[in-house]
Amino acid sequence: GLDEAFAAVDECFAGAFGAAGAEVVVEAYLDGEEASFFCLCDGKSVLPLASAQDHKRVGDGDTGPNTGGMGAYSPAPVMTAETVERTMKEIIEPTVRGMAESGYPFTGVFFAGLMITEKGPELIEYNVRFGDPECQVLMMRLESDLLPLLYAAATGTLEGMKAEWRDEAALTVVMASRGYPGAYEKDTPIAALPDASAATKVFHAGTAMKGGGLVAAGGRVLNVTATGKTVGEAKDAAYAAVRDVSWENGFYRNDIGWRAVARETA
Repeated sequence: GLDEAFAAVDECFAGAFGAAGAEVVVEAYLDGEEASFFCLCDGKSVLPLASAQDHKRVGDGDTGPNTGGMGAYSPAPVMTAETVERTMKEIIEPTVRGMAESGYPFTGVFFAGLMITEKGPELIEYNVRFGDPECQVLMMRLESDLLPLLYAAATGTLEGMKAEWRDEAALTVVMASRGYPGAYEKDTPIAALPDASAATKVFHAGTAMKGGGLVAAGGRVLNVTATGKTVGEAKDAAYAAVRDVSWENGFYRNDIGWRAVARETA
């Protein structure tokens, strides 16, 4: 509660975070469910892409320290058609308009980090990239060729472009080196990976080839990704593929997609 917050502020100012802790920003607390929403922008036109939900905490049940992301799925059920419409109208479009009017038109990927509250979508932050591991699930669902869309965004010709999406859900499980997000052993061998198919893919993140073999060279190492008719089906397929990875030093969360699966089985 409040005591913890005061203690954390004292810790910041006492130098626990070095120079980064010299300044503290106090923000309003938003209660709700987090979602990521992606668009492409060419400075004036905006093309909505899709939504995803990331799992930041290292442990099952959303416990332990924050990470770069331990898994994700798309679409996020909390992003209903009505919520998407409101997000575009109330958040994305005014931002793009405002940036253009102030002489700084934005071109590229817009990633809105949202909290879906009782009042509707609230913006937490913008990123200007696809997000990892959200990008992996978006790419599994994108039917259109990505390159013409990116080219249109870069050349101011996005107006009238459409992105086609598969109906299926996609889910990705991050396999990380034991110890992450703290210290971890480098160059541990990955003996085998599952066969890729149209429905299952393993995206390499922190891997390298050493002495003719595949090794884990980073904290977050593999994104084992699958599609399915529902998030539950995609989850089962992704975890089946995870079990086909032979890597003794790897670990992963067992509950990616839990919110969506709970909704589907309610």
